[in-house]
Amino acid sequence: MRHLKSFHVFHIAAESASYSEAADKLHITHGAVSKQIKQLESSLSQALFYKKGRRMHLTQEGELLKQYTNLAFDALETGINKLKHTNNNYLEVSCEPTLTMRWLMPRLSDFYQKFAVDVRLSTAGGPVTLEEAELSMAIRRDDFAIPAHYQTQTLVDEWVGPVMSPQYWHTIRGDLDNLRLLHSETRAQAWSDWSTATDHTLHLNPSNQQFQHFYFCLQAAADGLGAAIGSYPLVTDDINNGRLVAPFGFMPSGHQYVLLHQNSKREQKAQLFQQWLAAQMSLCIPDNDLQL
Repeated sequence: MRHLKSFHVFHIAAESASYSEAADKLHITHGAVSKQIKQLESSLSQALFYKKGRRMHLTQEGELLKQYTNLAFDALETGINKLKHTNNNYLEVSCEPTLTMRWLMPRLSDFYQKFAVDVRLSTAGGPVTLEEAELSMAIRRDDFAIPAHYQTQTLVDEWVGPVMSPQYWHTIRGDLDNLRLLHSETRAQAWSDWSTATDHTLHLNPSNQQFQHFYFCLQAAADGLGAAIGSYPLVTDDINNGRLVAPFGFMPSGHQYVLLHQNSKREQKAQLFQQWLAAQMSLCIPDNDLQL
């Protein structure tokens, strides 16, 4: 295409308040911006800008062209991003922070050994914009409104229950009045919800503690500082190796862990990860008889 550089300069200038601002964004001089615009206007035989006061404004023809340059350069950026993902043997995956550290990371080597695909993890919870963040997919707890245009795959129903170290349970066994409750700011109602669902009366204990993050709360429970409401995938490894016990078992929380993605037709590596993840998550259903 002729004048592609001029179209790009116009695109940036049309989004800017002045030629000087456009020049700063493009790392060229004010004169170079003006020259490219004049070349494009000459080629199109149309005035694209007019000056009013100290600012440059788009003409009617400039406004029309702006609509199409926006579409063109947005499409080009999208294509480049897709090309980057196609030519690289990795996936960009966002996952809940505590799920990442306590469940996913210990298992990722299994996926790599089987499929030789690198999974690049970033941690975040709640709403996510996959395209803007250049993510292949995101693993989330469904405790927020999920946009309708996302493809959603349920991985497993979430089960929750009180967990603590075996030593701490032995210390307070049979005396729930002395149970020290460990709270997390990110799941502030966890103990209240469990108490209501199970008809267990909880007593206000001056020694109760609150942590900023769920991960710290579960770590404190494993270290014998008290009892926390644990989500089963996040505590299953510690229960299996004896670091935690769940004397009251687990119950459904009403939430699910889900996988979010945008394209119904995805690359093979994304499909492999989805299948592997679903198989691993399917094991995260507690056998309450073994926990009591």
